[in-house]
Amino acid sequence: MKITLLGTGDAIGTPKIGCKCPACMDALRGGRSRRMRFSVLIESDEDDGRVLVDTSPDLRWQLLKKDIASVDGVIWTHAHYDHYAGFGDFHRVQSHVDVYALKDTMDYILNYLYFLAPVRHDVIAGQPFEIAGMKFTLFEVNHPPIETVGVRIDDGRKVVIITSDTKMEIPEKSLELMKDADLMLADAITPPGYTISKHMTADEAIELAERLGTKRLILTHLSHLYPPHEEALKRWPLGHDMMEIVL
Repeated sequence: MKITLLGTGDAIGTPKIGCKCPACMDALRGGRSRRMRFSVLIESDEDDGRVLVDTSPDLRWQLLKKDIASVDGVIWTHAHYDHYAGFGDFHRVQSHVDVYALKDTMDYILNYLYFLAPVRHDVIAGQPFEIAGMKFTLFEVNHPPIETVGVRIDDGRKVVIITSDTKMEIPEKSLELMKDADLMLADAITPPGYTISKHMTADEAIELAERLGTKRLILTHLSHLYPPHEEALKRWPLGHDMMEIVL
């Protein structure tokens, strides 16, 4: 299984429009602080399957960078625009894409993206389903006020967890599904010292990973409030755009 972090930014991305902070200036100079919005590509080993978890507003550039014109499925974790709005870029590229989400999330997103006529698959949290030879399970997390799910991916050899946007206070039944992952991609929108009511800080995400027995942690969904990437990397396991991880 190969995981590619297509975008590792928060809802506004880095650089933030009009901002001259150190991270934004590094991003404007082309440094790794430059972050497109959140999408993850999952590729299977056996049949070259490709699955997108979330479709950010920057999806067009993300697919061009990876030279991808089709996928086997799209999973949406929740109905915030930075996690679904880029799906419109499949227009005249790929028709009738198989899409997966909880029912209320699906209702909201397809009210906007109905013109693409995707193939709808309503998913129930905790019940596994298969795409491209990989098993996916959606689990409830805590990102008020809307329903949001994380994603567990199991290819029979390795397990990957994507927390999606969440606070630390995750339901116990979800924590059970998250235990002992080979890789966890964790929401960590800010460094310590900030209070963001819907998200984890870097230290909180690290604490959660340690509690769950995670073998490798990568922090993502990052804001411009971090120091420039190369400096921040000395303190935290930050991901960067187009980072590839082979398991």
